[in-house]
Amino acid sequence: MKKFTQIICVLFTVASMSAQQEKGIMGYNNWLNNWTEFKPNKVEYGEANQILAGNISTNTKLLKRNVYVLQGNVYVTNNAVLTIEPGTLIIGDFETKGTLVVTKGASIVADGLETDPIVFTSNRSQKKAGDWGGIVILGDAPINKFGNVGSYNLDLDPTRTTYGGDNAAASSGVLRFVRIEFAGKKVKGAGSFNGLTLAGVGNKTILENIMVSYSAGDSFGFFGGDLNATKLVSYKSINDDYKFTQGVQCRLHNSLAVRSSYLSSNKDGSRCLEVASYEKKSETDFTKKQTLVVASNITMLNDSENINADIQSGLVKEAVYIAENASLEIKRSVISGFNPAVLLDSKIEINDANLKKIKFEEMYFNLCKGNIFTEFNSNNEDLESWYGSPLFFNVYSQSDNKETFIDIFNPKKPDFRLQLGKITASSGNR
Repeated sequence: MKKFTQIICVLFTVASMSAQQEKGIMGYNNWLNNWTEFKPNKVEYGEANQILAGNISTNTKLLKRNVYVLQGNVYVTNNAVLTIEPGTLIIGDFETKGTLVVTKGASIVADGLETDPIVFTSNRSQKKAGDWGGIVILGDAPINKFGNVGSYNLDLDPTRTTYGGDNAAASSGVLRFVRIEFAGKKVKGAGSFNGLTLAGVGNKTILENIMVSYSAGDSFGFFGGDLNATKLVSYKSINDDYKFTQGVQCRLHNSLAVRSSYLSSNKDGSRCLEVASYEKKSETDFTKKQTLVVASNITMLNDSENINADIQSGLVKEAVYIAENASLEIKRSVISGFNPAVLLDSKIEINDANLKKIKFEEMYFNLCKGNIFTEFNSNNEDLESWYGSPLFFNVYSQSDNKETFIDIFNPKKPDFRLQLGKITASSGNR
């Protein structure tokens, strides 16, 4: 009888822990431990002894025992596979703005380990956002542009940067336990590269445990394609943390975005999630699927120690922006410290059809100046009434970040999981 009672207690404890961690990033252990780095400018990475330049047109393996410098635009072409051993270090060259481009048909297998991640970083002694290009992966999954083809140019070779096709189940390889630091070079008149660009990438591509930190462009840019991604981390990006466009169908799970009040794009501000169906309506085929993001257990936070003062000073914007014709379904997620939590494009008409395409369920809205608004409209009574319905189980709170999360200001091993008991806050506290 005693043994049976012990089993019941263990089961109850596990069930209780599971219930208490059901919002925001989750896990019995802090899955950020070991492979992430929150102070990459303090790390001594060592000197390069190998050069990566030009084209990689045959199957190639990068070895942990070497340190590689990425010089200029490096293209993986001719259906080649670039394999990178766990623990390998690749340094983006500042002078030539090194960029790695995996062209359509080629693939990358960067399969690191929790205890031995693969790291892409800058070769400057004083590292800064935008020191080098980033990683661009181009696939043949569907996009919503006319002709089902796009080109990711910036300053790249236009003959090698096409993407899009009919193969939603394509594989561009594996990125697992990978860090990308200080990427996002600016291109005059064309914007910035992203830390990781995924254009027309198919759903057999494995995207897990990827950290992009201090990117001068978006951390993660999704341009069409059909993807599954889990345990992604965007840290202190200057532009958006996650940008979705061109009809991407993306399922994003158990992922993190940490913003700073003092890092933002001058152009139109920066968000944790920007969900759009296109950049140019004239190039968009509306007979194709428009952007759909299905997200669960996402934590989005501003890590300022005085969020109210930063909001008052105009330093803080919305966490989530949803453009016309795009759909977002997000559940069991946390938005903490924004102004407001969510902003809808002014072109979105507030009606049943559109509200069914934009779902917020079992959310934890914390320390936000307002929750869900339409752009340029300060009256959000309809939206508050809709999303505040008990049917959606959304929770509203005004708790300090130190009380809300387990240990976000730990310099070596921050823990962005929700404090135990926080999800039991009254949903009537709005």
